[in-house]
Amino acid sequence: MQTIPTLPSQATQPPNTDPRRSQKGSGFRKDIQGLRAIAVGIVVLYHLWPNRLPGGFIGVDVFLVISGYLITTHLISRPPRTISDVVDFWGRRIRRLLPASLLVLATTGVATFFFAPESIWADTGRQLLTSAFYVVNWEFASSSVDYLESNNAPSPVQHFWSLSVEEQFYFVWPVIIGLAVAFGLALRRVHTVVASTVVLIFVASLIFSVWYTGVQPAAAYFITPTRMWELAAGGLVALFVTYLRPGRHRWSSVLAWVGVVGIILGSFFITPDMPFPGIIAMVPVASTMLIIVADCRGPRSPLPLLSLRPAQFLGNISYSVYLWHWPLIVLVPYVSDNLGRLDKALIIVVAVLLAWASTEMVEKRFRAGPWLRTRVRTFGLAAVGMVLVGGLGLSQMWASQAIIDEGTDTLQSALADPQICVGAEALDPAAAGKPGCSEADSLLMDPAAAETDKSNAYADGCWSNIPFDKRPTCTYGDGETQVALIGNSHAGHWLPALEKLAEKNDWTITTFLISRCTVSTEFQSFDTNAKSQACRDYTDWTMEQTTSGKYDSIVTSERQSVPLRDQTWEETETNAPGGYTEPLKQWSDAGLDILVIRDTPFPGTAKKDIPDCVAANEDDLSQCEGTPESWYWMDPLAETAKSMERDNIAVIDPQAWVCPEGTCRPAIGGVITYFDDSHITATYAQTLAPLLGEAIDGTGLETLK
Repeated sequence: MQTIPTLPSQATQPPNTDPRRSQKGSGFRKDIQGLRAIAVGIVVLYHLWPNRLPGGFIGVDVFLVISGYLITTHLISRPPRTISDVVDFWGRRIRRLLPASLLVLATTGVATFFFAPESIWADTGRQLLTSAFYVVNWEFASSSVDYLESNNAPSPVQHFWSLSVEEQFYFVWPVIIGLAVAFGLALRRVHTVVASTVVLIFVASLIFSVWYTGVQPAAAYFITPTRMWELAAGGLVALFVTYLRPGRHRWSSVLAWVGVVGIILGSFFITPDMPFPGIIAMVPVASTMLIIVADCRGPRSPLPLLSLRPAQFLGNISYSVYLWHWPLIVLVPYVSDNLGRLDKALIIVVAVLLAWASTEMVEKRFRAGPWLRTRVRTFGLAAVGMVLVGGLGLSQMWASQAIIDEGTDTLQSALADPQICVGAEALDPAAAGKPGCSEADSLLMDPAAAETDKSNAYADGCWSNIPFDKRPTCTYGDGETQVALIGNSHAGHWLPALEKLAEKNDWTITTFLISRCTVSTEFQSFDTNAKSQACRDYTDWTMEQTTSGKYDSIVTSERQSVPLRDQTWEETETNAPGGYTEPLKQWSDAGLDILVIRDTPFPGTAKKDIPDCVAANEDDLSQCEGTPESWYWMDPLAETAKSMERDNIAVIDPQAWVCPEGTCRPAIGGVITYFDDSHITATYAQTLAPLLGEAIDGTGLETLK
């Protein structure tokens, strides 16, 4: 899932920040303030209308360059000579940034308790904690490469990844510049040493960004080393303007217009599918550098446009607009269901009003308030605020865990009581009348517990995860019949049911499980060619392992979650079945019994994360229901297996176990059926074991009876 890009905080401009002052002869630059307005504007519009402004996320890159320019300008004009100078710099950053950000974090945390489903409390609490200490970008980098976590609902504090990047920059940059100045003074080459240092960081980070974006683009988007070059680019502009003092050139207005047009065109033509922030990020970065270097003035420059009162007003409050708009976008749908045009318009209005209020009553007062001028008060306030917000995050995590523990105890008691109908038992007409069998009966599983109710394959580390460089296998049971469970996560979610059957039927199950990738001879379109090749290599390795004579039977199931390489989804649905012909043929020719479990109905086609939906609609679960048609997804593996018509290949369709009587239900027998938008919960899979066993017996596959 494309992760959601956001806007970092604005750095303070040099002194004299009254927008009514003229640009000439003042430290304030109206063009930069107008540029801030453009940056925050395209980010907000992108978040509300991503299809209309697909590249609006480049506003974050604009702000990184601006911040790098302003901070470097300040540091080279007054370089830190001592540790005390560095601490003072940090104090100014704290007074400028933390009061408003901590206020928004605290407000968002409280609002999550009241309005968001409890199924997202644990994730949001963890992210509140890491946001409070400005390391959440590393949290998102980690979760972005996890297939299951990437399907989670967007976090109301997801936008704090960029603040974390910027704060980490503010932490190290004064030390770097200070050391460069000190070394330069010793060599009597201050300008040369400082410039060389910034250039070195720019080049090294850019090279790493291009390389890592090609290797791991999802994680590369969030981490500081891949973003440092953008901040350093602003530093290069600061060095150029300060050291060379270029005069105004007749082409300055043209350069500035080129920069403005570059940002606008980039907002429309750069898309989330492009690897970012690799070399393509040079478009917004270079465009912003041109505008700053041009220092545009005069009627033919963009200055009249950038100096308009609305642009200056939005630029003045851009930091707070960024802070407030994203939590509103994430949390409002929990109150008003979907975001319509009126909802989106109200979000813009409310975000601007909150931004204006927090700018006037929080940002300015804390930045200029005399009682915060001492270091003890500044750092003390920061520590207290960060601990309080972190504590709020921990309280959400604890509350979520308490709910899960209580719900788990209730569920386990029900599973142990033969008089209570639990899960798939409700599908048995003979069980009608038992407590729990009626759809009207209360849930036995809490939505927060459903989010974590996954097969043992996850806790046991049985997955080959991206970039597919490891190929672990796990073994369950100790029976005589050797069964290989093969496929991606949609094979893995059947493990709890198969473990039950292994005890009954004397099986030993060995897993060959890979995340997202399908065990097919076709290449899939992952975000790098290396991952596509590694996925394809996994198929060859799996076939070698499973046709060696060790196994008696194959159980396999998959979901096509990645299109074939260089093909649309429509083309993939047509061509993907061909990729399963050879694996199925090899297994069949090797004398293996092959059981294909057709993929379960897919709620994700209706964009329903089932636990979140259940948590928000516990009084009316019909809001989370669907039909086999609305929850349909292709299954090329099952399609190919059916077409081969071999005696040792059988296909089981579990649709009726999720969609009884034509209605796909979010909960059956008090158990939530899915732990996200596509994977069945371990508990529901476990209760399906009798039905799966009966279906297997009906296939005639002797080794699996």
